[in-house]
Amino acid sequence: MSSVESPQPESAADRREALKEVLTQVQGCVRCSELAAARRNVVFGAGNADAELMFVGEAPGASEDEQGLPFVGQAGKLLEKLLVEIGMTRADVFIANVLKCRPPGNRDPLPVEIENCREYLYRQVELIQPKVICSLGNFSTKLLRGEQTGITRLHGQPQPLTLGRRTVRLYPIFHPAAALYTPRMLETLREDFARLPALLAMEELEQPELLEIPEPATPEGEPEPEEAPAPEAAVDEGVDQLGLF
Repeated sequence: MSSVESPQPESAADRREALKEVLTQVQGCVRCSELAAARRNVVFGAGNADAELMFVGEAPGASEDEQGLPFVGQAGKLLEKLLVEIGMTRADVFIANVLKCRPPGNRDPLPVEIENCREYLYRQVELIQPKVICSLGNFSTKLLRGEQTGITRLHGQPQPLTLGRRTVRLYPIFHPAAALYTPRMLETLREDFARLPALLAMEELEQPELLEIPEPATPEGEPEPEEAPAPEAAVDEGVDQLGLF
C-alpha cells in the first residue's frame, strides 16, 4: 500500500470503504516476520470512523493480542471512565497503536517495526480525519513527534503535527496505566482530559498539500516481503469486531 498513490476519498462512506481496505492489508501483513509469526490477532484499532478525537498508544499487549481490540484491560477501563467525565464515550473516539501486532514479551518496538507499520497509522489518520490526537504515554509521544522529549515535560500541551496527509493537534497525555495506582498521576490525567472539549471545539488546522510518503525501508540486499492475502472470513470478522463500519 502506498498512501501517495491512493486518492483521498471525499465522502464518509468512501472513507469507510478505504479504511476496510487498509484493515485487509494489515491483517495480511508479514513485513515484520517475527511479529507476524507470534501474533494471535492483528490489533488494527477500534472506535468511530469519523472521530474528531483519536488516541494512539505504543503497541498491543497480551489481552489486546488475544481479543484483537485495543485497550481492553484496566487501562482501557480507566480511559473510558475519563471520557465519561468529559461527556464522551468510547464510541465517540478511535483508539489505535503505533504497532498493529504485539511485540513478543511486550518488548519495545524495534525501529524497523515502527517504520514498517508507520504508513498504516498514517492512512488511518488520513481516513478518520481526527482534529486532535492524544498520544498515550512516553513511547507513543516520542514516536509521533520524532524526537526524545519526555511526556513529563510535554503532557497537556497541544501542538500542530502533520502525519502523512493530515495535520492535527497532537495532545500528549500520560498513559492511563501509569495512573492506575498513583492518585497524583490520576489527578494530572483528569486535568489534561478536562482540556479536551475546548481543543475539539477549535477550528480544524489548515491541511497540507499532498505529501509523498516513502515506502517502509527494507534491509539492504533483501527483497521486500510480500503481503499475504487475509482470508475473507477473517476480514469479515475483523470488520464486525471493530463495530464502526
